[in-house]
Amino acid sequence: MMKCSMTGCTGEYEPKRVTHTVRHRGEIVVIDHVPAEVCSVCGDTLLAPETVRGLERVLAHPEAPVRSAPVYEYEDGAGRAA
Repeated sequence: MMKCSMTGCTGEYEPKRVTHTVRHRGEIVVIDHVPAEVCSVCGDTLLAPETVRGLERVLAHPEAPVRSAPVYEYEDGAGRAA
């Protein structure tokens, strides 16, 4: 295993599957089950270059989504969108 690259973190990266969220062409896109290396202590996440290329392919040629989710606006204490 590889030691975490974050200053002061004592964790190690472990292979996991993560959910990647990105704003693409004005839309929020969520891609589930993305392979990544995730620190066991701080949660820092690394994506391999081939994974990044795979995400770019998904975004360049999107298929119909397999699920959808509601999106909410964050409001400050006065009820205004931040």
